[in-house]
Amino acid sequence: MVNRDSRDEVIAFRLGAHHLTERLGEGGLLDVAGRCGIQNSPPGSALLALHARVANLTQEQVADAVAKEKSLLQTWCMRGSPFYFPVSDAPVFTTGLLPPTEEAMCHLVPGVEPALDNLDLSLTETVALASAEIGDVLSGRRLAINDLGAAIAPRIALRLTKRQRGIWEAEGPYAPGQPLGEGVVHFCLRILTLQRVVCFAPRAGNKAPFVLVGEWLGHPIPDIDPDLARAELLRRYLRCYGPSTRAGFAAWAGIHAGDTGPWWRLVEDELTRVEFGGPSWILTKDLDALRSAPMPKGVRLLPPRDPYTQMRDRETIVDKKYHREVWKTVGDPGTVLAGGKITGTWRPRKSGRKLTITIRTFDALPDRDRKSLQHEAEQVGPLRGASSVDVDFDTY
Repeated sequence: MVNRDSRDEVIAFRLGAHHLTERLGEGGLLDVAGRCGIQNSPPGSALLALHARVANLTQEQVADAVAKEKSLLQTWCMRGSPFYFPVSDAPVFTTGLLPPTEEAMCHLVPGVEPALDNLDLSLTETVALASAEIGDVLSGRRLAINDLGAAIAPRIALRLTKRQRGIWEAEGPYAPGQPLGEGVVHFCLRILTLQRVVCFAPRAGNKAPFVLVGEWLGHPIPDIDPDLARAELLRRYLRCYGPSTRAGFAAWAGIHAGDTGPWWRLVEDELTRVEFGGPSWILTKDLDALRSAPMPKGVRLLPPRDPYTQMRDRETIVDKKYHREVWKTVGDPGTVLAGGKITGTWRPRKSGRKLTITIRTFDALPDRDRKSLQHEAEQVGPLRGASSVDVDFDTY
């Protein structure tokens, strides 16, 4: 059983695991990114999430870690979203996420199965066809997804039967005017990222170009036993989001709940069952931390889709009546964290070099929190390329 007020206990434990109780020093960038990855959609949100956890972080430090030191990597990962994680942890967030069966792999990229059925191809076969071509197409280049799909799809067409080629080259359901084959290649790229073939280079304007991993890093990402990688991915999930369930892990990873066996069975003997909204599990070695985690103080401005707000039991941290304000279908706001609680939302608006941040809280703010949020907002300004910051406060 979880002791004390279980909700407060779990919140305190998770905040500590997410490094939101106290910012780490400037050397903590990779530790933070390696906890459970840092999502970078919308673009730029990862920088704000890292800033909420690392003291005195700058744009230049993150850019150098990606492009110069090559210690931080960005690629598609959980839920098909772009994530940053340390290069040293790359097998966990690539091999560790890749399902071992054809069926589960199709579940990871929903929408591709009807096209493959028409082509009479498996996803495994189609990914292999794309993999065979991508080296020649992408070597020495940086290509965004549409350009890469347009370059690979005609090469794959030459390997297909006449019947398959007709389907492959006809307009598909994924985008107006787009041949079905190009859309299928886009799905394949999600698997190729997890196979450590491609990753993202830094954005160029509004495009996120792909590069070959081996060329980008100067070396391939090492092979490790898939079971070791899957077990470690689940451990990291439970360390940040425990106590949790198979369904919670599945939703976070982007797989079907029925496909969790290859992960869960590997760590079953490391888990302890607790009651938190029903039967849930936590790493046994984290029980003491769960029972003794102090509720944090201070404030943070968390970005949209911050790792902390990506937990699947949302009612744990936000009253259900505010869920539609915090988690929107399109255009999520950032969230305000104060005294260990999500107390509101925030949105930035930039005009020239001036950034205006509007903070809306669920209840009236104490003066001390208002002053602290003003200071947090001023730190966000340089990360958004602003030289001045205005803060407007409002309530729901």
